[in-house]
Amino acid sequence: MNTFTKYCPNVFLAKCEEEHERGDVITVTSKYGTESEQVVFNLIFKRDGFFYYSIVRADGYNHQEKMRKKAERFSGYAENAEKRAEDYYNKSNKDADWLSLGEPIHVGHYSERRHRKAYEDAWRNTGKMVAEHEKAREYADKAASYEAHANDINLSMPESIEYYAEVLKKATEYHKSMKEGTIPRPHSYALTYAKKAVNDAQRNYDIAVKLWAE
Repeated sequence: MNTFTKYCPNVFLAKCEEEHERGDVITVTSKYGTESEQVVFNLIFKRDGFFYYSIVRADGYNHQEKMRKKAERFSGYAENAEKRAEDYYNKSNKDADWLSLGEPIHVGHYSERRHRKAYEDAWRNTGKMVAEHEKAREYADKAASYEAHANDINLSMPESIEYYAEVLKKATEYHKSMKEGTIPRPHSYALTYAKKAVNDAQRNYDIAVKLWAE
């Protein structure tokens, strides 16, 4: 049975008992028992008789699609919460015409129970309306956050080679310009941070090449 194993942030390899070729479609089982078809790319290493391959889902589902799905899901949650808030608003106002008259509660009168219940229902439903509005806002914020990352590229994607090549190029040029003094250093650690950015980009590029390059 082929299973997943964590390799680095965002990247899982297929741990296989048998050797495979680039382009093979294999079935990989998650720790929860869910199976999915994966396309084999590169053999990353061998260990204890197992072969570890870089893979992508055969159906094209990736990090970007995952972010889009989450954005859609939380947008739906927000919409449903707003609908519930509207329902509670309507319920809180069902006796509005009567309560707006400001008629005091007549203690001991036959109307006392109904009058008190009308106030209680109005306050309770108003509180629920506010709570649902707050939920809708939180869900909408999450949807926006996921949507903002819908075009992100990370190491789990074959196109990360080109992406990190560009990141490395820009980081190297920036560091070089700062080192030569053609651009100012905003603080005393600026050059150190710029060099770290180059090192990080180089490391990510090297990993991307190892994972996905032919």
